[in-house]
Amino acid sequence: MNIGAGEAAGPELWPPATRAVTRIGRACVIEGLTDFGPDDLRLVRDRFPHQHVTLDGDVITVWPALLPHP
Repeated sequence: MNIGAGEAAGPELWPPATRAVTRIGRACVIEGLTDFGPDDLRLVRDRFPHQHVTLDGDVITVWPALLPHP
């Protein structure tokens, strides 16, 4: 996951209704001002094509990719 400190929110990076983007461990949590819709989910999934991305109302979570088995 490549999220820089200067990448807070914006229509080209995150859904327009984004309130906050935070990391919890290796996961990325995008919190909205309102509930996100399918287009918002698609925008985030397109940004992270190899990771599992879920939508739960006003929260989109980008789950960390599985680490290779040793």
